[in-house]
Amino acid sequence: MLERAGVPAVSICTDAFLVPARAMADVYGVPDFQFVVIPHPIASLSPTQIEANVEPVIADVVRILTGT
Repeated sequence: MLERAGVPAVSICTDAFLVPARAMADVYGVPDFQFVVIPHPIASLSPTQIEANVEPVIADVVRILTGT
């Protein structure tokens, strides 16, 4: 919805939710929507562990937000 309003957005989801995320993108009419995927689970991780999971995908977040 943000993208349709002209606001760059990125969805970050864990690998366990990728299939439902793709289904929702299809339902909303954006089957080519790009997701950034990190390992599941995250709820039990420390901030340091979460940072370790997110660091490898930061470039993907920037690429999606800037369109480059």
